[in-house]
Amino acid sequence: MGSSNSKPHPASAESPPYYSKPSPSSPKPPPYSSKPPSSPACPQPPPYSSKPPSSPASSKPPSSPVSPQPPPYSSKPPSSPAYSSKPPSSPVSPQPPAYSSKPSSSPFSPKCPPVFKSVLRPASSSSNNDDISQHQQYEKRTAFVCLEKDPLPVFMIPEDIEALIKKEIAPKVLNRPLSPTTYKDYFAALLYSEDFYLEKWSDFLLKGVTLALDESSIYKNRKKEALYKNRKKEDKEDKTFVAFELDRVPEKRPFLLSRDLVLARPVSNSTTEPFKGLIYKVVGSNRVLVEFEDDFYSYHHSNKKYDISFSFNRVCLKRAHHAVKAASDALFQNFLFPDCDSRASIPTAPALLSTTGHKLDQDQRSAVGHILRIQGSPPYVVTGPDCEAKSFAYVREPSRTGVVVSEAVYQLCRKSPEYRILICAPTNSCCDMLMRSLVKVIPESTMFRANAAFRERDEVPEDILRSSLYKESCFSCPAIEKLREYKVIFSTFVSSFRLHDKGIAAGHFSHIFLVDASSAIEPETLVALTNFAVKATSVIVTGNHGNSPLWVRADIARKKGLKISYFERLCKLRPYRSPSPMFITQLDLNQKSEYQTRPF
Repeated sequence: MGSSNSKPHPASAESPPYYSKPSPSSPKPPPYSSKPPSSPACPQPPPYSSKPPSSPASSKPPSSPVSPQPPPYSSKPPSSPAYSSKPPSSPVSPQPPAYSSKPSSSPFSPKCPPVFKSVLRPASSSSNNDDISQHQQYEKRTAFVCLEKDPLPVFMIPEDIEALIKKEIAPKVLNRPLSPTTYKDYFAALLYSEDFYLEKWSDFLLKGVTLALDESSIYKNRKKEALYKNRKKEDKEDKTFVAFELDRVPEKRPFLLSRDLVLARPVSNSTTEPFKGLIYKVVGSNRVLVEFEDDFYSYHHSNKKYDISFSFNRVCLKRAHHAVKAASDALFQNFLFPDCDSRASIPTAPALLSTTGHKLDQDQRSAVGHILRIQGSPPYVVTGPDCEAKSFAYVREPSRTGVVVSEAVYQLCRKSPEYRILICAPTNSCCDMLMRSLVKVIPESTMFRANAAFRERDEVPEDILRSSLYKESCFSCPAIEKLREYKVIFSTFVSSFRLHDKGIAAGHFSHIFLVDASSAIEPETLVALTNFAVKATSVIVTGNHGNSPLWVRADIARKKGLKISYFERLCKLRPYRSPSPMFITQLDLNQKSEYQTRPF
C-alpha cells in the first residue's frame, strides 16, 4: 500500500465535490462480454476529411438514452470481471440531429451517446426542491446543488473477483500474459482492485481528531509567468486550510489524493450532518490540508474534536472502466497491439516552410517530418523528456519533446484546414504550456482549452482562460457546433471524455496527441483513444522511459501492471524495439532545449 503523495491527481477536478456512496443493497451490473478482436494488421486507412458525410443516412445520430434513474441492473452478482456489452433499456428523449465527421468506412460508433454530465453551481435561494431530487442536493450549508447527472454507471466489483481481492489474491486473469484476448478482463481486474481499495477504506474513521487551522500563502493564477523569476509577493494570497495528521504507517490509513472528500462530524453532536471539505494536498505523506466551506470556520473552535471519514473521487475510475470496455472493439487492435513492418503514409513529405520559431535539431526535424507523413494506425512514438522543460522557476516552456509536438501541430494546421487535432496530457500545466506555445503562431480563436468541470478558476492562466468556457461556477464546453469548428483542442486524458459527452464523434479528430503518456495509467490514456480514434486517425504517443504513473492506490494493481503505462508497453512491442523512423523517434534525454540553455 503506497504512501500519500502531495501532488494532486491530474484529472481529479473533474468530479463534483460531493460523492454519494452507493447503498450496499444496490444491484450490481451484469458482466461484460465481447468476442476477442481479430488478428492485427497494418490498415490502409481512408483519407481524412472533417466534412460531414453527404449521405443523410450516414449522419443519423445514435439514439440517446436519457433517464432520471440508474439503469435497471440485475440483482444477481456477476461471476466474471468481463463487461456486458448489452446496453440497458431506457426512455429516449428527442435529440437534434448529430453531425458526425467519422469516415464512412469506419466500423466504429460511439459506445455511449452524448448526454449531460454532473456539474455543480451555486444554489439559488429560490431553488425548487420539486425540480431537484433529494439525492442530487448538496447539503444546504454548502449552498451547492447538482444539476446534471454523470452518464456513466458505477462499475460494481463482481463477487468472485471481490472475494479474491479481499484475501489479497490476484484474479486469475492477472497471472496470464496480456494479449488482445485477455486485455479487457486484465485491465478490468486491475481497475476492480482500485475500486475495492476505495470500498475498503470508505468506512475508515479517525475518532476524536483535533483540527488545526493552517495559514498558507499560495500563488494566485499564473498570469505573470512571463516575468520568470521576478514574481512578487502580491502574486500570492493567504488561504486558511484545516490540517490534521494521519498515521505514518501506510497500512493503517488510506492513500489520499487531491480533491478526495473529507467528512468532519463534531464529536459533541453525533447526530448532526458532517462538514464537507476537499483535500487540497497531502504534505509529507501524512499531513492533510483541507478546504472547508465558510460555515465550518464559523462553527470551529480549537478545543472542538471531530470524527473524520473520507469519500473518494471515482470519476477517473468510471471513465477508465468505460474506456477498457470499449477497447475490446477490433478497431483498436492495431493501436493496442501493433505487429507490422510497414505503415500507411502520405507519399511526399511536405517541406517545413515555416516554423514556430524553435530551433529544431536533426532528430526533432525527423520526428516532425514523420508525424506529418503518417496516416492512421499504428501509433507513432516519440521518446524523450517530459514536454515541460524544468529550467527556471515558475517558467513553463516546451522541452525538446514539447517543441516536436508544438511544431508538428503547427505544421499540420498549415498543411490542411480539414485537420482537427486533439492534444491530451496527464496534467493541466502541460496542456496549458503547449497551448501557450501554439497561441503565438495559431489564431487563438481556432483553439479551445477543455478544462475539468471543477478545476479551480484562479489556477488557470488568464491567457488560457480566454480560450476556455467558464459559466455558472464551473468550466464547461460550448455547443457541439462550436466545438467542431475548433482546429486544436487541449484536455487532460480523463477530461477528454467531456468532449465525447458533448457529442464529438469518433473520427472527428484527424490527429490525437497522447503527450507524456508515460505518466498516466493505460486505461486513462485510453479515454481519448477509444472515444475518438478510427482507422484513419493518426495517433502520436510521447513519453519518458524514466517515468511511471503515480496514481495507483492498490497493491495488486501496482504489482500486476497498472503502473506500466501505455507508452512503456508500446515501446516493448516489435515495431518499436528497433529504432525504425517509421514508428519511433528517440530524442536524446541529455540534450537541453533552447529554454534550458539561454542566459538570463
